[in-house]
Amino acid sequence: MRKTHQMKALLVAGASALAMAGVASSAFAAEDVATIEELVVTAQKKAESIQDVPIAVSAFSQDALQKSRIDGGPNLVLAIPNVNFSKGNFTGYNFQIRGIGSKLVAGSGDAGTGIHLNNAPLISNNLFETEFYDVERVEVLRGPQGTLYGRNATGGVVNLISNKPSDKLEGMARGEYGNYNSIKLRGMVNVPLSDAFAVRLAGAYLKRDGYGENIITGNDADSRDMYGYRASVKFEPTDTFKAIVVYDKFHEDDSRSRIGKQFCSKDVGPANVNGVAFSAVPAIAQVQRGLFSQGCRATSLYAADGLGTVNSQATLGGLFGALGGFQTGDAYAGKMQIKDVRDIESTFDPIYRADTDIVQLHLEWDVTDNLLLTSLTNQARTRLYTRQDYNRYTPSVNFNTAPNPVNALAAVGPAYPNVIYPALFPNGVVNDPQNGPANRFTTSDISASSNKQFNQEIRLQSSFDGPLNFNVGALYLDFTAEGDYYVMFNTGTAWYQVNNFLNTGNANCTTGNGCVGIDPNKEPNRSGHNYFDSFAPYSLTSTAVFGEVYWEMAENFKWTLGLRWTKDEKEQKNYAVTLGVPGNSAQGIPASGLIGPPAGTPPVLAVDFEEMTGRFGFDWKPELSFTNQSLIYAFYSRGYKAGGLNPACSQNCTGLNATFEPEFINAYEIGAKNTLLDGTLQLNGTVFMYDYTGYQVSKIVNRTSINENIDAKVKGIELESIWNPIQPLRFNASIGWLESEITGGTSIDVFDRTQGDPNLMVVKASNASNCVVSKATAGTALSVSNATNNPFNLLGACSGAFGPASDGVNVNLKGKELPNAPHFTVSLGAQYTMEMDNGWAAVARADYYHQTESFARIYNSGPDEIQAWSNVNLTLSVANADNGWSVEAFVKNATDEEVITDTYLTDDSSGLYRNAFYTEPRTFGVGVSKTW
Repeated sequence: MRKTHQMKALLVAGASALAMAGVASSAFAAEDVATIEELVVTAQKKAESIQDVPIAVSAFSQDALQKSRIDGGPNLVLAIPNVNFSKGNFTGYNFQIRGIGSKLVAGSGDAGTGIHLNNAPLISNNLFETEFYDVERVEVLRGPQGTLYGRNATGGVVNLISNKPSDKLEGMARGEYGNYNSIKLRGMVNVPLSDAFAVRLAGAYLKRDGYGENIITGNDADSRDMYGYRASVKFEPTDTFKAIVVYDKFHEDDSRSRIGKQFCSKDVGPANVNGVAFSAVPAIAQVQRGLFSQGCRATSLYAADGLGTVNSQATLGGLFGALGGFQTGDAYAGKMQIKDVRDIESTFDPIYRADTDIVQLHLEWDVTDNLLLTSLTNQARTRLYTRQDYNRYTPSVNFNTAPNPVNALAAVGPAYPNVIYPALFPNGVVNDPQNGPANRFTTSDISASSNKQFNQEIRLQSSFDGPLNFNVGALYLDFTAEGDYYVMFNTGTAWYQVNNFLNTGNANCTTGNGCVGIDPNKEPNRSGHNYFDSFAPYSLTSTAVFGEVYWEMAENFKWTLGLRWTKDEKEQKNYAVTLGVPGNSAQGIPASGLIGPPAGTPPVLAVDFEEMTGRFGFDWKPELSFTNQSLIYAFYSRGYKAGGLNPACSQNCTGLNATFEPEFINAYEIGAKNTLLDGTLQLNGTVFMYDYTGYQVSKIVNRTSINENIDAKVKGIELESIWNPIQPLRFNASIGWLESEITGGTSIDVFDRTQGDPNLMVVKASNASNCVVSKATAGTALSVSNATNNPFNLLGACSGAFGPASDGVNVNLKGKELPNAPHFTVSLGAQYTMEMDNGWAAVARADYYHQTESFARIYNSGPDEIQAWSNVNLTLSVANADNGWSVEAFVKNATDEEVITDTYLTDDSSGLYRNAFYTEPRTFGVGVSKTW
C-alpha cells in the first residue's frame, strides 16, 4: 500500500506546486500551454492529490511559501480565504478560520484551530513564532475536524509536514540580508548512510534589530534572535516497514515585545456628580474625581487621542498610591504616548525567552498488501519566559518626597509624614525588590510557563480493491502545564511596607502577625504577597477512538461515514491569589529556574467531557463536458471543543462559575473542485453553514478571566483559483465571504457599563474594580465624602453603603457579529517567468491581500471596530536549476501599512486600556541560495 502512495507522490513531486491558495512554479507543456501540477496532501490521513480530497484545504510547498514570502504561520492569513490571525496578550495567538478561533483566556482552554507537526497535535507550540524551513508542505484544513484529526478542532487544522530523509545525497544553503539588519540563514543536508538508513539535518536562524526603539534605554525594542533545527532519521529495512525519528528544536532569546501599543483615551473623571461639586479642598477633590474615572474612555482605536495614557487614579496601583499618599493625582497627567506605534517608553527592555523540544517516532508497517498500520508517538516540552513594562510609558509626575496629606493613614498621626515616610521612602524613592528602586510609579508583568505533552496515535487503514475501505485508530494524549502571570507594581509594595512597619516594625517582613510577605527577589518566586500572581497548574488527559468507512457506490461516487468518541479529563489546582494577604508562601527557585508551588493546599477542580462527533457525506466525480476533471462533495460534520476550568477568583468575585461549557458546531458544506481548459485552470468553490453552540469568549473582570458561552450562526462562500493562460504567466485568486450572527444572550460590557444611560455612572470599588450606581446614589456618596473630608468613603459605594449598586447594564448580543470575522478576504497573485540563456530563469511575483473591517469583541461597539487593511508583497528571483544557484530580492508589506489585527481589553483595576497587536512593518532584502 505504501508503494502506491510513494508512486503517486513521485508523479507530482517533479514540480514545486501550490494548490489553490497560493502559487508555485509551473511544469510547462508543449506549445506554450502550462498545466497545473497538483500537490499530494494528507488531509484525510492518507496521501491524495489535493484535487481529489473532498475537504476545503489549502496547501503550500516550500517553493510556494518562499515566492509568496509566507515566512511563518502569521503570513498564512495572506493566502487563505476566511482566515484571520493575531497574536494574543499572554504569548499565545488566535488563528481563526471561518470565524472560529480562540477568544478565551483560560489555561485550561483549547484552541479552535488545531496545530499539528507531521500529523501530531501540539497543544503548546511555537509554530507561529518560528519560520517555515525545509518543509514538504503546509496544509490548512477549513471547517470542523471531528473525526481523524488530533483532539477535535471546531475551526480547522494547520498541519506542517517536514521533509523526511531520502535516498539522495543533497544539500541546500541560503543566506538573506534585509533592513533592520535582518540576517536569515537556512540550510539542509540529506545523507543516505546505507540502503536502509538516511539522515536529514535542517536548520534556520534569524537575527534582526528591533522594529522600534525604547527611548528610555536607547536600545532596540521588538528585536528577534532565534534559531530552530530539525534532525530526522529514517530506517527502512524492508519494503513493508519504515521508521522515522524527528527531533525538532526551537530557541529564542531577545527583546521581542509580547504586545504592541497601548491604546487609551484618558478619562479624567466628571466635572461634578449629579450636580454635587467635588470638595472645596483641591487635594481631596483630586482624589474624589479620580475615583469616578474608569481610566480610559470607550473610544475608537483611531481616535485623535487614542494614544493617550491611562488615568492612574483609576487603577489598583493608583489606588495604593493615593491611600499611602505616595502619588498626588494622575501619575501620567498631561502625557501622550509616542506616535510611532513601534516605539516604546519602558523602564527596561522587554525580555522574551522560549525553548521547545519535540521528539516524534513515526512507524509504518504494511501488514498485508492492503492494510497499513501506522503508529505516531509524539513528546514535546515548551518553556517560556517574558517580562516587560506593564504600560510601556513612563510617568510625568514623580512620587511625593513628603506624603500627600490626603491619605488613609491619618490615624497614625504626625509620625507618618515626619518619621515613617521619609525613613521608608527617602526622597520619594520606593525600594521594590521586583521593580527596583524608583521615585515614580513603576509596573511590570511576567508571563511564564512550562508545559509537557505526550501523545500516542495508532491507525489502521485499508486499500482494498472492492467498494469498502476504512481508516480507524485511537489516540491517547497527556498534557501538563504550569505557569504564572505576575503583575508587580511599586505602589502596592510601598503600601504593604508601610503597614508591615506599623504592624511588626519591619517593612520588609516575611513572617509575623499582620505581615504581608515581601518577596526580596528581583525574579519573583511566588513567596511574596506584594504582587499579583495567577498560578493554576493544569493537566489534561484525552482519549479517543475514531474511524471512517468509505463505500464506493459507483466507480465515481463514494460515501463517507466517520465517527469519533472523545473523552477529555481536565484538572486544575486553583491556588488563591494572595495579593495583600498576610503571610507568605516561601518555596524558593529550583535550579531549573521554574518555581515551586506556593504553600498550602489549593482547591482541585476537575471536569470531564465525553462526546461523539463525526461526519457523513459523499464525493462524486462526474464526467462533465466543460471540465477536464471535477469533484463535487457534500458533508455534514459535527465539531466539538472541550470546556474548561475558570481561574481562581482574585478578590470579592461574584457570579464566577467554576467551569465553562464546551463548543459544538453542526456544519453543512457543499463544495466543488474543477480542472478546466486542458489543465490550465483550477476553480474550486465551497458553500458552508454552521450552527454554532457554546462559543467560548472571555472578558477580564477584577483581575480574573470570566469565560462565557454564547450561540451563533455562521455561513460563507469560498472561491479559489489558479490560471495558467500561457506558459510563463500564472494568476491565482482566493476570495472568502463570511456572515456571522450571535443568536442570543446578554453580557455586561465592562468598557461601557452604563450603556449610555444618563442616569447611571461608574464609581471605583475598594478592590479597584468598577460598579454602576445611579447618579443620585453617587451624589449622596460624594456629599458624605465632602462632609467628612474623606475621599476614600467613596469606595463604599460599590458595597451598597449609599444605595443600590450593580455590575452594569446588560448588552443584548442577538444580531451581533462574531469577533475577528471580516466579511470579505481577498488574495490575488500574479507570477511571470522569463526564460534566459544558459539555463537561467527569472520569476517576478506580486501578491495582494485585503481584509474588510471586523470587531475585536462580541459587543460590536465603536471601540471594538478594527479597520479594513491590505498588504502587498513583491519578489523577483533569478535561478539556474542546473547549477542550483538562485538570487532573490523581495519587499513585504510594500506600502508599509500599520495594521491592527486585534486588541485585548484589560480590566477595571488596570484602567481599561487596550493592548493592540500589529503586523510587521515594511521589510525588504536580498537572498542567495545554493542547492546540491
